[in-house]
Amino acid sequence: MSTYERNSGSDASTERAAASLVRSMREDRITRLRAGFGSVGGGETPWVGVGAGGGADGFRAADVERVRGLTDDLRRLMFPGFFDADPLWDGELEAHVTRLCARVAKLLADEVRAVLRYGRRPPQPGFEAVVPAGMADGAFVDAVVGEFMTRLPEARRMLALDVQAAYDGDPAAEHTDEIILCYPGLEAITIHRLAHTLYGLGVPLLARIMSEQAHSRTGIDIHPGAQIGESFFVDHGSATVIGETSVIGRHVKIYQGVTLGARSFPKDERGRVIRGIKRHPTIGDRVTIYAGAVILGGDTVIGDDCVIAGGVFVTSSVAPGHVVQQTRPEPVLKPTSGAAKAGVKRDGGAASTPELGWLADGAGI
Repeated sequence: MSTYERNSGSDASTERAAASLVRSMREDRITRLRAGFGSVGGGETPWVGVGAGGGADGFRAADVERVRGLTDDLRRLMFPGFFDADPLWDGELEAHVTRLCARVAKLLADEVRAVLRYGRRPPQPGFEAVVPAGMADGAFVDAVVGEFMTRLPEARRMLALDVQAAYDGDPAAEHTDEIILCYPGLEAITIHRLAHTLYGLGVPLLARIMSEQAHSRTGIDIHPGAQIGESFFVDHGSATVIGETSVIGRHVKIYQGVTLGARSFPKDERGRVIRGIKRHPTIGDRVTIYAGAVILGGDTVIGDDCVIAGGVFVTSSVAPGHVVQQTRPEPVLKPTSGAAKAGVKRDGGAASTPELGWLADGAGI
């Protein structure tokens, strides 16, 4: 039996390590959990102090595992029967939904209350009447949960349109059930539509946790602040990035590797990034953006009915109804091909030997 097994982990070296860790935690001002918003020492945020209370929640900020359970329950509410372990019969639907709604409301209230230590961000336009300034914390939590639950039917309506858009846009799909069960793009937009409501209500951290959990599962990074219209479809989706201040219209289709990003980050006189300004592009209705396209800038507007070809880099606005594409690549004969050795071009002229460098041996990239 080892020393660690005999002493149940109380070996002197373990105790020294624990004491050293606690000392480093008390001295740290970067990775320490913040105690809550407030002005301390010229605008610095106060920190939790060991033995100093730290408020009713102590060291707790957000329980990421419970948030993951919350998003799983929300997916079960949005698509009943698809993600449930047991069959769901029509006669059980009302009781099933009622139980899930009660559990979602309780989990959401706990997590909203936990992240109040970071303050309450002003609500987005359209939410001001729901969570006006000056509300007590308890009333704020109740208002957020109540409004979120009230908006779930509208989220379901929007998601049904997203499912239909995916089915209409992908000939590989056999039926809409396949979209719901298999498509990472639908999972990402499902979580986004729910997280976007929390973001609008002034709970950005909880919304961000939800969206980043979806990002880790799907490879699709949609900031909860992005505004996305109905009938949205992300096909394949891996490495797609949609920034916080992006605005996307209706019936938009995006492929994998697309970036809707910021062209630059304006800074103040102290060199700090200025927050709260529009940094990401606006996409009109019925736009298709193919794989690998990069569209940057808060003042960049892609007009209705545009097509953005794959691999292009767009930093200025595009008028409605246009196609943006790269110059067509010019094919040349490999130096090792029979036609090139014979000195014959495809058009019948004299062959020229291209300078291909390490590609001359046919190696891939």
